Amino acid sequence: MRVLVVEDAPKMADLIRRGLADEGHVADIAGRGEEAVGMARAREYDAILLDVMLPGIDGFEACRRMRAAGVRAPVLMLTARDAVDDRVRGLDSGADDYLVKPFSLAELAARLRALARRGGPQVQPVLEAGDLRLDPAARRAWRGEAEIPLSRTEFALLEAFIRRPGMVLTRQALLEHAWEDPYESRSNVIDVYVSYLRAKIDKPFGRHGIQTVRGVGYSLRADGG
Repeated sequence: MRVLVVEDAPKMADLIRRGLADEGHVADIAGRGEEAVGMARAREYDAILLDVMLPGIDGFEACRRMRAAGVRAPVLMLTARDAVDDRVRGLDSGADDYLVKPFSLAELAARLRALARRGGPQVQPVLEAGDLRLDPAARRAWRGEAEIPLSRTEFALLEAFIRRPGMVLTRQALLEHAWEDPYESRSNVIDVYVSYLRAKIDKPFGRHGIQTVRGVGYSLRADGG
């Protein structure tokens, strides 16, 4: 999943980001409520982790503004306040779940998986293109009945393709989906990882699913190849 982490404490934000990366997720970080609303409106996220105590507008107001703007991604609110009134206020502002600090990264990951199972608007149980299948929650992929082992980056790259079968994705779009750390757009890291992915999902099965669009990027055939 691609997750928006809204947390103004840099050390905590980095800890959460690294924990999510270990689970195979990619995280964008926002340090202010207003910034989070703008980011949530600008792109689609699979989930939003939203701290309550923020500079500028707080998490409750940020959540209300997101919902008013049509942002439908599941929201998990993070807070050090455990009062019942605060939990009710968070849920009433449009949040889907509530996690009190301090929390374990294992519990955070489990709650994200639970949000995914609820069928949030950006999460599908299994993604398919022909006989190519991918389960984002379980982090598993198959070609027909054969399961394909993928690294975290290969999995994220395949997810970007299989969510948009038949569409041409630029190298920059693939970088933004599959990598946390910024790369210069002229870097050949995408070409390298596409070749890794082809070697796992196409070549062993005699398929040609990932197509090169010269000068633009790549696409996955709608029939999976």
